[in-house]
Amino acid sequence: MLRRVVVVVSVAVAAALAGHQLIPALGGFTPVMESLLPWIGLTVPLLLLAAALARSPVAAAAALVPGVVWAVMFGSTLFRTPPGGPSDLAVGTVNVGVTNSASGEAVRVIAKDLDLLAAQELTSGGPAARQLNKMLKHHYTVSTVGLWSRYPISEAKPLDVGMGWPRALRAVVTTPKGKVTVYVMHLASARPGHTTSRDASLTHARKLVDADPSKRILLLGDLNTATTDRGMRGLTPPLTDAQTVAGDGFGFTWPSEFPITRPDHILFKGMTATEAGVAPATGSDHRAAIASLRL
Repeated sequence: MLRRVVVVVSVAVAAALAGHQLIPALGGFTPVMESLLPWIGLTVPLLLLAAALARSPVAAAAALVPGVVWAVMFGSTLFRTPPGGPSDLAVGTVNVGVTNSASGEAVRVIAKDLDLLAAQELTSGGPAARQLNKMLKHHYTVSTVGLWSRYPISEAKPLDVGMGWPRALRAVVTTPKGKVTVYVMHLASARPGHTTSRDASLTHARKLVDADPSKRILLLGDLNTATTDRGMRGLTPPLTDAQTVAGDGFGFTWPSEFPITRPDHILFKGMTATEAGVAPATGSDHRAAIASLRL
C-alpha cells in the first residue's frame, strides 16, 4: 500500500509542477498554490523516505520524477550568476507596513545606497516618509504609495489600477543617462478563493504599460503576485523581472521573518539588469526588493 501511495503522489506532484498553468483556477486556489510552487520540491525527500520504508525500488524511482521536474524548472535559479558589470541606476521597492513604527529606520538602511526607492503602505507624514525626505531630494506620493529619487521627478500623476481609488503613480525621472518612466503600484490583495480584484488590477497595470510609449519603463511595487503565479504572465512580458535575470536565488520577500514567496517586484524594459536581490526591512512584514540597472 505504501509503495502505491508513493507512486501515485509522485505522479501527482510531478504533474502539478509541470502542468500547473493548465490547472483551472479553482476559485482562486491554484494561483495561490503557484505562489508556493518552489516549495513543492520539499515533498521529494519525504517521498524518498517513504519509498525507503516501503523497500521499493519502483517507489524510489517514482519519487525521483518530481525531483527531476523541479530541477528542470528551478535548478538554474539556485545557480544563476548575476551578469554584473557597470550600472547607472540602483533601485528598490518596499512595503513598509501600515502599522510599522520602525519604518523610518527600515527605509534608512535600504535607501542609503539607492537612487530610487518606491514605498507602499505609507502613512501620510509617517516615519518612513519623513526619513526618506531627508535622504532623497525629490519625491512624489499618492495615497499610500510613493517614489523618492536622487534625480528630478516630472510628469508625476496618480493612477487608479481598478480599485476605485489611486494606489499607484506614474512619474518620469531624469537621470544623467536619460529619462526613465517609473510606475509605483500596490495592487489588490490575493487570498485563497479571492483573486478576482488582484487579477483585475493586474489587467489595468498591463493596459497602462501597453499604452505607454516610453523607451525605458520601470515598474516597482507590491503586486501581490508571485513570480510563479500565472498572473505574472500579464506583465512579463512585455516587462522583464530583474530577479529572474540578475538575481541570486528566488528572492523571496514575504513574510520578512521567513520569506516563502515574492509579491514585491522590480520589472523593467529598455534597460539591462546587472544585479538583483533582497534587503532586510526592519519591523516590516516584507523585505525589500533591490536591483541595479544599466541604461
